[in-house]
Amino acid sequence: MKWRGRRGSSNVRDARGQRMVRGSGGLALIANLVLRMFGLKGILVLAVIGIVGWQMGLINPLALTGGNQVEQVQYEPTPEEEQLFQFVKVVLADTEDIWTRELVRVGMQYQPPELVIYRDQYPTGCGVGSARAGPFYCPADQTIYIDLSFYNDLERQFGAPGDFAQAYVIAHEVGHHIQKLLGLTDKVSAMRGRPDYNQYSVRLELQADFLAGVWAHHNSRYLERGDIEEAMRAANQIGDDAIQSRTQGKVVPHAFTHGTSEQRMRWFNKGWESGRIEDGDTFQVPYDRL
Repeated sequence: MKWRGRRGSSNVRDARGQRMVRGSGGLALIANLVLRMFGLKGILVLAVIGIVGWQMGLINPLALTGGNQVEQVQYEPTPEEEQLFQFVKVVLADTEDIWTRELVRVGMQYQPPELVIYRDQYPTGCGVGSARAGPFYCPADQTIYIDLSFYNDLERQFGAPGDFAQAYVIAHEVGHHIQKLLGLTDKVSAMRGRPDYNQYSVRLELQADFLAGVWAHHNSRYLERGDIEEAMRAANQIGDDAIQSRTQGKVVPHAFTHGTSEQRMRWFNKGWESGRIEDGDTFQVPYDRL
């Protein structure tokens, strides 16, 4: 993929120099102790002290309530990691340009997501993000989160090297943001708990693959020989059947949440060939024909 020297997105937040600190949950212990020793009057005094301390910046309520916070730490990325950071910014910028044009075509205004690059763990609107979970989109705060070490796993563990395989991962998560803007994410989320919920999760994931393909279609002037094959190889390696076979030694179709390798490749390719958001309605296709 031709990316060097091109515009990088301003919607990327570098959180690699931040470390998550879990709160101690000490507020409940303090309040219980004060209540036992001084009664309700003591609790009222404690509340006043807490409010004044918070307003003066002397008390961090997250640290007392058990919430998660981040603290700044010294971090120096390697030249290779910094290059990857710049690459991700260019990929996100490409998605911004393309989806701004495409959503205008269907009568919508694009609101780009933020992308946070973190290390190890990070607090998000969807709970604590973990590098072990891989990249993900959080609908609650409309933000994409990624630990760049995932790309090492993509190459070594999943056997899917290449810069366009890395770009496909970002484009897939941006596809989830498009679904959020279209209202599809909330509809599927409302089905959580139903016996057929996993089927709707598969539909959502395959559509995100389709949308990644649409992005690739409109980004073709920057592609190089072998790029589409890299994306297809990545889609193949992260299908539910491939992952289950690799980790469990067997395939359990009713537990699928993302679709099979064949489905993920096919829907990405469908988007690549079509280039039209209208052609990717995975919710109108019978489940056994996805």
